[in-house]
Amino acid sequence: MTSAHPAPLADASLARPGRAPVTTHGELSHIALTMFLERGFDETTVNEIAQEAGIGRRTFFRYFSSKNELPWGDFGSLLDNMRVRLSETDPAQPLADALRSAIISFNTFPEEERDTHRKRMWLLLNVPSLTAYSTLKYESWRRVIAEFIGARRGESPDSLTPQSIAWACLGLCLAAYERWLADDDSDLLLLLDSAFASAASTFSSQAS
Repeated sequence: MTSAHPAPLADASLARPGRAPVTTHGELSHIALTMFLERGFDETTVNEIAQEAGIGRRTFFRYFSSKNELPWGDFGSLLDNMRVRLSETDPAQPLADALRSAIISFNTFPEEERDTHRKRMWLLLNVPSLTAYSTLKYESWRRVIAEFIGARRGESPDSLTPQSIAWACLGLCLAAYERWLADDDSDLLLLLDSAFASAASTFSSQAS
């Protein structure tokens, strides 16, 4: 899943032998992820990533605003899709069901992307400089949840209930991801579904 970007004006002089210059947002992200895992995130520079991808530094920044953005891939586009999905939810659908369905959809990736997504999440949850940056991304994710809940309840997204539920949803997701990364044989979507189901049964009541 990649967002639409204009084809870059690659600098052929920088292209690595045997590799054509990258032409997609997703391809550049994949190259960077591999380099981060091999060399370390902090040890890998933007110039090195651009050179490996066969593009110039200026072209790199047409795709990503910073090195910290690379592991997040198409997060912005996926978040927009979740916002639209929630806005189109049947008002009669229970709030908990609507959230669980939208969040599972948000975390659904093609099978061929499974290994890449696992590597991405390992970096985001284990590299200190990335975990600090992740707070900004988590805030925007929670905002989408809080806005939906606030609209459902006729409250401000900044009110206690929308914010509390948004934080709880994030916690459930992170718990599922931690478990997924710890067990190669586990299924991420089943873990997410189980996390939300267990929370619902544990608290036995839900906001409406």
